[in-house]
Amino acid sequence: MEIEKIVKDVLYSDNKDLLQLDVIHNYLSKESYWAKGISKELVKRSIEGSFCFGAYRANKQIAFARVITDNASFGYLADVFVLEEYRGKGVSKVLMKFIMDHKALKGLRRFMLATKDAHSLYEKFGFKALATPERFMEIKPFENYNNA
Repeated sequence: MEIEKIVKDVLYSDNKDLLQLDVIHNYLSKESYWAKGISKELVKRSIEGSFCFGAYRANKQIAFARVITDNASFGYLADVFVLEEYRGKGVSKVLMKFIMDHKALKGLRRFMLATKDAHSLYEKFGFKALATPERFMEIKPFENYNNA
């Protein structure tokens, strides 16, 4: 199911054929704090296994997000970014609204994410700190992809 929306000359889409792997890999591997050093192959595999969203201006990808989901009860929002030169223009808010309004993600029992510095953005869309963090566990064998 491909859905598109245009807001202020920016196209928002869930069409994976529009994704620009080089843009996504460059941002994640060089600019993000959470995926520094990630290989292009791993980024490609993560896209293949996720529900993906992009924002494009003049056919150039300017933002990205993906949701890891079972398409029924659980979703995890990951790898959300807006390229530096497009920040502060409302792109992240429109992208998040596009994601949250998407039919394929309606009715999830639990929708999660992790962020270091964007709490105020995600709170606008209903995300809150874990109510029962003591119930959650993780395995984190390495801190970043350069040490993997």
